[in-house]
Amino acid sequence: MTDRNHGLWRHLPVLVRANSKESVEYILQALWRTRKTGLDDADRQIFRQMLQLQNDAELDSLLVCLRILIRRCVYETVNKDDIQNLFPAEVLPELQRLLTLLLQKFHREWHDDVLKDQPEGDARSNLGKLDMKFQLSKDTLEAKLQSMYILKDHLSDTDKTSHRNAALETTMI
Repeated sequence: MTDRNHGLWRHLPVLVRANSKESVEYILQALWRTRKTGLDDADRQIFRQMLQLQNDAELDSLLVCLRILIRRCVYETVNKDDIQNLFPAEVLPELQRLLTLLLQKFHREWHDDVLKDQPEGDARSNLGKLDMKFQLSKDTLEAKLQSMYILKDHLSDTDKTSHRNAALETTMI
């Protein structure tokens, strides 16, 4: 993390209070699962119990730190093998190892989730175009095609009407 995030690292030792590696793994998975919606009260309560915390302030600081760490691993160009380099020296070595192992474990899955969440873009810089691909259900595709045919027929009728009107105007002159 950058220097501006330096203060966040001091919250990581709270993870040492967890009863097991599985507890930390559960926390990371829950943070990923709720990346778009945020944690609900039930998850927050479970986390407080796992980490033996009395209030949300300590928990919130830790969660911010973990979310930033997850984002850096998944959204930035961090190679799976370079995850351990994200931690400064002041983070306990055993905590570095645990988080590195867990983040490496989920790196591929989470990266794939990010790719699924985004439309596929095939940038063709030489053409100056961007091809966008979306997955559509058969019903959606049929509805889109139907609306395109209706639009085509409407434009075709409009074109015929304007040609007829133009022909009438020229014969009148």
